[in-house]
Amino acid sequence: MTQTRGYHHGDLRRALLDAAVEAIGESGPAALSLRDLARRAGVSHAAPAHHFGDKAGLLTALAVQGFDLLAGTLRDAGDDLLAAGVAYVDFAVRHRAHFEVMFRPDLYRAHDPEVRAASDRAGGVLRDRVAGLPARDGGAGDPGRDALAAWSIVHGFATLWLAGALPPRVGDDPREAARVVIRRLFE
Repeated sequence: MTQTRGYHHGDLRRALLDAAVEAIGESGPAALSLRDLARRAGVSHAAPAHHFGDKAGLLTALAVQGFDLLAGTLRDAGDDLLAAGVAYVDFAVRHRAHFEVMFRPDLYRAHDPEVRAASDRAGGVLRDRVAGLPARDGGAGDPGRDALAAWSIVHGFATLWLAGALPPRVGDDPREAARVVIRRLFE
């Protein structure tokens, strides 16, 4: 009698999301397949579809998870905008698969209420950090524009870092390199 690998860890949804992170880390989100995830998790090929419906459903859940992880990372960085920016870059490096999915709304259901709520939580933490910036030129700042500027800088840096597109002189520590760049926000 042959024995098939059975699923025994009790949280199939989480196991499939973990398998998706692993697969995306190896091949990127475009190459992801539910059949491969089932194989990685040791379950039937129908199991991922049962939990997520389709690939977009799985990537939607991964985006929600990513935005929630990002919100927690930014909160844990404290009230300092520089620390939050460095934490953002660190998140992108440590959670690359999530990062690659989160900002590709063409891959998932971007209007899903859970995605919107998780994205709003992460964005809200960033806006809170920006609100602590001193006003420039004696006038009140625009928190929305300031948050967009801060996000653009840290997201752009993180994206360039992950792509290997930064010059070698920035060094090999993404956190320290980001700290130097983000400080430019305050000059």
